[in-house]
Amino acid sequence: MVADWLATRRRIAAFRYKLLAWYGAHRRDLAWRHSRDPYHIWISEIMLQQTRVKQVGEYFARFLRAFPTVQALAGAGEDQVLKVWEGLGYYARARNVHKAAKEIVALGGLLPDTYEGLLALPGIGPYTAAAVSSIAFDRDHPVLDGNVERVLCRLLRFEEDPRRGAAKTALIGAAERLLAPGRAGDFNQAMMELGARVCTPAKPHCGECPVREGCRALRELEDPALLPRKTPRKPRPHYQVAAGLIWKRGRLLIAQRPSEGLLGGLWEFPGGKQEEWETLAECLAREIREELAVEIEVGECLARVEHGFTHFSITLHAFGARWKSGEPQAIGCAAWRWAAPAELAQYAFSRADRRIIEELGLGDLEYSPGRSNNGERA
Repeated sequence: MVADWLATRRRIAAFRYKLLAWYGAHRRDLAWRHSRDPYHIWISEIMLQQTRVKQVGEYFARFLRAFPTVQALAGAGEDQVLKVWEGLGYYARARNVHKAAKEIVALGGLLPDTYEGLLALPGIGPYTAAAVSSIAFDRDHPVLDGNVERVLCRLLRFEEDPRRGAAKTALIGAAERLLAPGRAGDFNQAMMELGARVCTPAKPHCGECPVREGCRALRELEDPALLPRKTPRKPRPHYQVAAGLIWKRGRLLIAQRPSEGLLGGLWEFPGGKQEEWETLAECLAREIREELAVEIEVGECLARVEHGFTHFSITLHAFGARWKSGEPQAIGCAAWRWAAPAELAQYAFSRADRRIIEELGLGDLEYSPGRSNNGERA
Protein backbone atom coordinates (compact mmCIF):
# COMPACT_ATOMS: atom_id res chain seq x y z
CA MET A 1 0.00 0.00 0.00
CA VAL A 2 2.91 2.36 0.70
CA ALA A 3 4.31 1.59 -2.74
CA ASP A 4 0.88 2.25 -4.29
CA TRP A 5 0.70 5.71 -2.69
CA LEU A 6 4.18 6.64 -3.90
CA ALA A 7 3.56 5.26 -7.40
CA THR A 8 0.93 7.89 -8.19
CA ARG A 9 2.73 10.86 -9.78
CA ARG A 10 -0.28 13.14 -9.66
CA ARG A 11 -0.68 12.53 -5.92
CA ILE A 12 3.01 13.23 -5.30
CA ALA A 13 2.87 16.43 -7.38
CA ALA A 14 -0.20 17.61 -5.45
CA PHE A 15 1.50 16.81 -2.14
CA ARG A 16 4.58 18.86 -3.07
CA TYR A 17 2.55 21.81 -4.29
CA LYS A 18 0.29 22.00 -1.22
CA LEU A 19 3.13 21.49 1.25
CA LEU A 20 5.39 24.13 -0.30
CA ALA A 21 2.52 26.62 -0.62
CA TRP A 22 1.68 26.13 3.07
CA TYR A 23 5.34 26.53 4.05
CA GLY A 24 5.67 29.72 2.04
CA ALA A 25 2.69 31.25 3.84
CA HIS A 26 3.18 29.89 7.37
CA ARG A 27 6.88 29.22 8.02
CA ARG A 28 8.29 30.62 11.23
CA ASP A 29 10.52 33.66 11.11
CA LEU A 30 13.77 32.10 12.36
CA ALA A 31 17.13 33.88 12.34
CA TRP A 32 18.96 31.23 10.32
CA ARG A 33 16.33 31.36 7.59
CA HIS A 34 17.43 34.92 6.80
CA SER A 35 20.91 33.76 5.79
CA ARG A 36 22.24 31.84 2.81
CA ASP A 37 25.69 31.61 4.40
CA PRO A 38 26.53 27.86 4.61
CA TYR A 39 28.42 28.50 7.87
CA HIS A 40 25.30 29.94 9.51
CA ILE A 41 23.12 27.10 8.21
CA TRP A 42 25.61 24.50 9.45
CA ILE A 43 25.77 26.00 12.95
CA SER A 44 21.96 26.23 13.17
CA GLU A 45 21.53 22.60 12.12
CA ILE A 46 24.05 21.37 14.68
CA MET A 47 22.31 23.38 17.42
CA LEU A 48 18.89 22.07 16.38
CA GLN A 49 19.97 18.47 16.96
CA GLN A 50 17.99 17.25 19.99
CA THR A 51 17.16 20.84 21.01
CA ARG A 52 13.94 22.85 20.78
CA VAL A 53 13.78 25.63 18.20
CA LYS A 54 12.81 28.22 20.84
CA GLN A 55 15.94 27.50 22.83
CA VAL A 56 18.27 27.63 19.82
CA GLY A 57 17.50 31.22 18.73
CA GLU A 58 19.31 32.91 21.61
CA TYR A 59 22.33 30.61 21.38
CA PHE A 60 22.58 30.92 17.60
CA ALA A 61 22.86 34.73 17.83
CA ARG A 62 25.33 34.51 20.72
CA PHE A 63 27.51 31.98 18.92
CA LEU A 64 27.74 34.05 15.74
CA ARG A 65 28.61 37.18 17.74
CA ALA A 66 31.49 35.28 19.32
CA PHE A 67 32.56 33.42 16.16
CA PRO A 68 31.27 35.31 13.09
CA THR A 69 33.24 33.17 10.62
CA VAL A 70 34.53 29.64 10.41
CA GLN A 71 38.05 31.09 10.68
CA ALA A 72 37.16 32.78 13.98
CA LEU A 73 35.73 29.51 15.28
CA ALA A 74 38.77 27.51 14.22
CA GLY A 75 41.09 30.01 15.89
CA ALA A 76 39.28 29.93 19.24
CA GLY A 77 40.25 27.74 22.17
CA GLU A 78 38.02 24.81 23.14
CA ASP A 79 37.28 26.47 26.49
CA GLN A 80 35.98 29.55 24.66
CA VAL A 81 33.71 27.46 22.44
CA LEU A 82 32.31 25.48 25.38
CA LYS A 83 31.68 28.68 27.35
CA VAL A 84 29.63 30.19 24.50
CA TRP A 85 27.78 26.87 24.13
CA GLU A 86 27.17 26.63 27.90
CA GLY A 87 23.58 25.72 28.73
CA LEU A 88 22.68 24.33 25.31
CA GLY A 89 23.61 20.77 26.30
CA TYR A 90 24.98 17.83 24.31
CA TYR A 91 28.44 19.34 24.47
CA ALA A 92 29.99 16.83 22.08
CA ARG A 93 28.30 18.95 19.40
CA ALA A 94 30.37 21.98 20.41
CA ARG A 95 33.62 20.01 20.47
CA ASN A 96 32.88 18.50 17.05
CA VAL A 97 31.93 21.88 15.56
CA HIS A 98 35.28 23.20 16.74
CA LYS A 99 37.18 20.23 15.27
CA ALA A 100 35.26 20.51 12.00
CA ALA A 101 36.01 24.23 11.74
CA LYS A 102 39.71 23.51 11.99
CA GLU A 103 39.42 20.90 9.22
CA ILE A 104 37.45 23.32 7.02
CA VAL A 105 40.05 26.06 7.44
CA ALA A 106 42.83 23.58 6.70
CA LEU A 107 41.03 22.67 3.45
CA GLY A 108 40.73 26.28 2.32
CA GLY A 109 38.06 27.83 4.54
CA LEU A 110 34.91 26.83 2.63
CA LEU A 111 32.30 24.39 3.92
CA PRO A 112 32.07 21.34 1.60
CA ASP A 113 29.15 21.77 -0.80
CA THR A 114 28.33 18.08 -1.25
CA TYR A 115 26.57 15.54 0.95
CA GLU A 116 29.63 13.28 0.93
CA GLY A 117 32.01 16.12 1.78
CA LEU A 118 29.88 17.25 4.69
CA LEU A 119 29.50 13.69 5.95
CA ALA A 120 33.27 13.43 6.29
CA LEU A 121 33.41 16.23 8.88
CA PRO A 122 33.37 15.54 12.65
CA GLY A 123 29.88 15.62 14.17
CA ILE A 124 27.99 15.46 10.87
CA GLY A 125 25.82 12.42 10.26
CA PRO A 126 23.38 11.58 7.45
CA TYR A 127 20.62 13.89 8.73
CA THR A 128 22.84 16.98 9.13
CA ALA A 129 24.66 16.34 5.85
CA ALA A 130 21.33 16.13 4.03
CA ALA A 131 19.95 19.24 5.75
CA VAL A 132 22.98 21.43 5.12
CA SER A 133 23.58 20.20 1.56
CA SER A 134 19.94 20.80 0.61
CA ILE A 135 19.36 24.11 2.42
CA ALA A 136 22.76 25.72 1.79
CA PHE A 137 23.65 24.21 -1.60
CA ASP A 138 20.34 23.10 -3.16
CA ARG A 139 21.43 19.46 -3.29
CA ASP A 140 18.55 16.97 -3.71
CA HIS A 141 18.93 15.01 -0.46
CA PRO A 142 15.95 14.27 1.81
CA VAL A 143 16.19 14.70 5.58
CA LEU A 144 14.81 12.22 8.07
CA ASP A 145 14.48 13.56 11.61
CA GLY A 146 11.78 12.73 14.16
CA ASN A 147 9.35 15.26 12.72
CA VAL A 148 9.72 13.95 9.17
CA GLU A 149 9.46 10.33 10.34
CA ARG A 150 6.16 11.12 12.02
CA VAL A 151 4.73 12.86 8.94
CA LEU A 152 5.74 9.99 6.65
CA CYS A 153 4.46 7.26 8.97
CA ARG A 154 1.03 8.91 9.12
CA LEU A 155 0.87 9.97 5.51
CA LEU A 156 1.72 6.48 4.24
CA ARG A 157 0.30 4.50 7.19
CA PHE A 158 3.71 3.02 7.82
CA GLU A 159 3.27 0.56 10.71
CA GLU A 160 6.88 -0.42 11.49
CA ASP A 161 9.08 1.11 14.19
CA PRO A 162 10.93 3.88 12.29
CA ARG A 163 13.94 3.56 14.58
CA ARG A 164 14.82 0.14 13.18
CA GLY A 165 17.32 -0.13 10.35
CA ALA A 166 15.15 -1.63 7.60
CA ALA A 167 12.24 0.68 8.42
CA LYS A 168 14.48 3.76 8.40
CA THR A 169 15.85 2.74 5.00
CA ALA A 170 12.29 2.40 3.68
CA LEU A 171 11.35 5.85 5.00
CA ILE A 172 14.42 7.44 3.42
CA GLY A 173 13.35 5.88 0.12
CA ALA A 174 9.87 7.34 0.55
CA ALA A 175 11.31 10.77 1.35
CA GLU A 176 13.45 10.60 -1.79
CA ARG A 177 10.37 9.83 -3.88
CA LEU A 178 8.43 12.76 -2.43
CA LEU A 179 11.30 15.27 -2.56
CA ALA A 180 10.73 18.28 -4.81
CA PRO A 181 13.72 18.38 -7.22
CA GLY A 182 15.40 21.78 -7.28
CA ARG A 183 13.59 22.85 -4.09
CA ALA A 184 15.00 20.29 -1.70
CA GLY A 185 15.93 22.88 0.95
CA ASP A 186 12.43 24.36 1.11
CA PHE A 187 10.82 20.92 0.91
CA ASN A 188 12.91 19.51 3.77
CA GLN A 189 12.22 22.53 5.95
CA ALA A 190 8.52 22.32 5.11
CA MET A 191 8.38 18.66 6.17
CA MET A 192 10.12 19.45 9.45
CA GLU A 193 7.88 22.47 10.02
CA LEU A 194 4.76 20.40 9.37
CA GLY A 195 5.85 17.78 11.90
CA ALA A 196 6.82 20.37 14.51
CA ARG A 197 3.70 22.54 14.30
CA VAL A 198 0.83 20.50 12.81
CA CYS A 199 1.55 16.77 12.73
CA THR A 200 2.54 16.79 16.41
CA PRO A 201 3.17 13.64 18.48
CA ALA A 202 0.17 13.39 20.82
CA LYS A 203 -2.57 15.60 19.37
CA PRO A 204 -2.02 16.35 15.68
CA HIS A 205 -3.90 19.35 14.30
CA CYS A 206 -5.28 17.47 11.31
CA GLY A 207 -7.80 20.18 10.47
CA GLU A 208 -4.92 22.60 9.81
CA CYS A 209 -2.85 20.17 7.73
CA PRO A 210 -2.35 21.25 4.11
CA VAL A 211 -1.90 17.63 2.93
CA ARG A 212 -4.61 15.96 5.01
CA GLU A 213 -6.54 14.74 1.97
CA GLY A 214 -3.76 12.30 1.16
CA CYS A 215 -3.09 11.13 4.74
CA ARG A 216 -3.88 7.45 5.17
CA ALA A 217 -3.67 7.57 8.98
CA LEU A 218 -6.34 10.29 9.10
CA ARG A 219 -8.55 8.42 6.65
CA GLU A 220 -8.08 4.86 7.94
CA LEU A 221 -7.27 5.01 11.66
CA GLU A 222 -9.43 6.07 14.58
CA ASP A 223 -6.54 8.19 15.86
CA PRO A 224 -3.62 9.24 13.61
CA ALA A 225 -1.52 9.68 16.77
CA LEU A 226 -1.28 5.88 16.96
CA LEU A 227 1.54 6.26 14.45
CA PRO A 228 4.48 6.05 14.47
CA ARG A 229 4.51 2.74 16.35
CA LYS A 230 7.59 2.57 18.53
CA THR A 231 8.87 -0.18 20.78
CA PRO A 232 8.82 1.11 24.38
CA ARG A 233 12.24 2.09 25.65
CA LYS A 234 13.66 0.65 28.82
CA PRO A 235 13.32 2.92 31.86
CA ARG A 236 16.30 5.23 32.33
CA PRO A 237 18.45 4.37 35.36
CA HIS A 238 18.71 7.01 38.09
CA TYR A 239 21.88 7.73 40.08
CA GLN A 240 22.68 9.65 43.25
CA VAL A 241 25.70 11.91 42.73
CA ALA A 242 27.65 13.91 45.31
CA ALA A 243 29.57 17.09 44.45
CA GLY A 244 31.75 19.18 46.71
CA LEU A 245 31.96 22.93 47.17
CA ILE A 246 35.44 22.62 48.63
CA TRP A 247 36.77 25.84 50.17
CA LYS A 248 40.33 26.95 50.82
CA ARG A 249 41.09 30.55 51.73
CA GLY A 250 37.97 31.91 50.08
CA ARG A 251 38.38 29.91 46.87
CA LEU A 252 36.55 26.88 45.51
CA LEU A 253 38.15 23.79 44.01
CA ILE A 254 36.79 23.11 40.52
CA ALA A 255 37.79 20.37 38.09
CA GLN A 256 37.66 20.03 34.33
CA ARG A 257 36.21 16.82 32.89
CA PRO A 258 38.30 14.84 30.36
CA SER A 259 37.81 16.17 26.83
CA GLU A 260 36.20 12.96 25.56
CA GLY A 261 33.03 11.48 27.01
CA LEU A 262 29.99 12.90 28.77
CA LEU A 263 30.23 16.68 29.32
CA GLY A 264 33.80 16.54 28.03
CA GLY A 265 35.85 19.68 28.64
CA LEU A 266 33.34 21.27 31.01
CA TRP A 267 34.16 22.38 34.54
CA GLU A 268 32.39 21.05 37.60
CA PHE A 269 32.34 20.86 41.34
CA PRO A 270 34.22 17.57 41.74
CA GLY A 271 32.54 14.43 42.98
CA GLY A 272 30.93 11.31 41.58
CA LYS A 273 28.32 8.58 41.72
CA GLN A 274 27.34 7.03 45.02
CA GLU A 275 28.01 3.32 45.52
CA GLU A 276 25.50 1.13 47.37
CA TRP A 277 27.76 0.61 50.36
CA GLU A 278 28.45 4.27 51.21
CA THR A 279 26.72 7.44 52.33
CA LEU A 280 26.77 10.49 50.09
CA ALA A 281 29.32 12.16 52.36
CA GLU A 282 31.55 9.07 52.20
CA CYS A 283 31.09 9.00 48.43
CA LEU A 284 32.25 12.61 48.10
CA ALA A 285 35.34 12.10 50.27
CA ARG A 286 36.28 8.97 48.30
CA GLU A 287 35.79 10.58 44.90
CA ILE A 288 37.87 13.64 45.82
CA ARG A 289 40.64 11.40 47.10
CA GLU A 290 40.61 9.23 43.96
CA GLU A 291 40.26 12.03 41.40
CA LEU A 292 42.35 14.80 42.98
CA ALA A 293 44.42 13.20 45.78
CA VAL A 294 42.95 15.65 48.30
CA GLU A 295 41.55 15.03 51.79
CA ILE A 296 38.46 17.03 52.74
CA GLU A 297 36.08 17.54 55.63
CA VAL A 298 32.51 17.16 54.36
CA GLY A 299 29.85 19.46 55.76
CA GLU A 300 26.11 19.73 55.17
CA CYS A 301 24.22 19.31 51.91
CA LEU A 302 23.56 22.81 50.54
CA ALA A 303 21.52 22.08 47.41
CA ARG A 304 19.94 19.26 45.42
CA VAL A 305 19.40 19.33 41.65
CA GLU A 306 17.45 16.87 39.51
CA HIS A 307 18.89 16.53 36.02
CA GLY A 308 18.23 14.23 33.08
CA PHE A 309 20.58 13.01 30.37
CA THR A 310 19.69 10.99 27.28
CA HIS A 311 20.16 7.57 28.83
CA PHE A 312 20.00 8.22 32.59
CA SER A 313 19.06 10.81 35.21
CA ILE A 314 20.69 12.00 38.42
CA THR A 315 20.05 13.73 41.69
CA LEU A 316 23.07 15.94 42.29
CA HIS A 317 23.72 16.64 45.98
CA ALA A 318 26.02 19.63 46.54
CA PHE A 319 27.87 19.51 49.87
CA GLY A 320 29.84 22.24 51.51
CA ALA A 321 33.35 20.97 52.34
CA ARG A 322 36.70 22.21 53.64
CA TRP A 323 40.11 21.31 52.26
CA LYS A 324 42.22 19.48 54.83
CA SER A 325 45.40 18.33 53.11
CA GLY A 326 47.07 17.41 49.83
CA GLU A 327 48.01 19.35 46.72
CA PRO A 328 45.37 18.68 44.03
CA GLN A 329 46.48 16.39 41.20
CA ALA A 330 44.68 15.81 37.89
CA ILE A 331 44.23 12.06 38.33
CA GLY A 332 40.60 11.59 37.26
CA CYS A 333 40.17 14.97 35.58
CA ALA A 334 41.84 17.03 32.87
CA ALA A 335 42.71 20.04 35.07
CA TRP A 336 41.83 21.77 38.33
CA ARG A 337 41.68 25.33 39.69
CA TRP A 338 41.15 27.18 42.94
CA ALA A 339 38.62 29.80 41.80
CA ALA A 340 37.10 32.74 43.63
CA PRO A 341 33.29 32.79 43.45
CA ALA A 342 33.35 35.86 41.19
CA GLU A 343 35.58 33.95 38.75
CA LEU A 344 33.13 31.09 38.20
CA ALA A 345 31.41 32.98 35.37
CA GLN A 346 34.61 32.61 33.31
CA TYR A 347 34.29 28.82 33.17
CA ALA A 348 31.90 26.62 31.18
CA PHE A 349 29.90 24.48 33.61
CA SER A 350 27.24 21.86 32.95
CA ARG A 351 23.64 22.94 33.41
CA ALA A 352 23.36 21.04 36.70
CA ASP A 353 26.44 22.71 38.19
CA ARG A 354 25.37 26.11 36.89
CA ARG A 355 22.03 25.64 38.67
CA ILE A 356 23.93 25.04 41.91
CA ILE A 357 25.91 28.26 41.37
CA GLU A 358 22.68 30.18 40.75
CA GLU A 359 20.72 28.58 43.59
CA LEU A 360 23.44 29.33 46.13
CA GLY A 361 24.23 32.75 44.68
CA LEU A 362 27.90 31.89 44.44
CA GLY A 363 28.67 34.19 41.54
CA ASP A 364 27.25 37.14 43.51
CA LEU A 365 29.40 36.66 46.59
CA GLU A 366 32.57 38.50 47.47
CA TYR A 367 35.11 37.17 49.94
CA SER A 368 37.88 38.77 51.89
CA PRO A 369 41.30 37.20 51.23
CA GLY A 370 41.98 34.30 53.51
CA ARG A 371 38.39 33.79 54.66
CA SER A 372 36.06 30.89 53.94
CA ASN A 373 32.39 30.94 53.00
CA ASN A 374 31.24 31.16 56.61
CA GLY A 375 33.70 33.89 57.60
CA GLU A 376 36.11 31.53 59.35
CA ARG A 377 39.78 31.17 58.49
CA ALA A 378 40.36 28.34 55.98
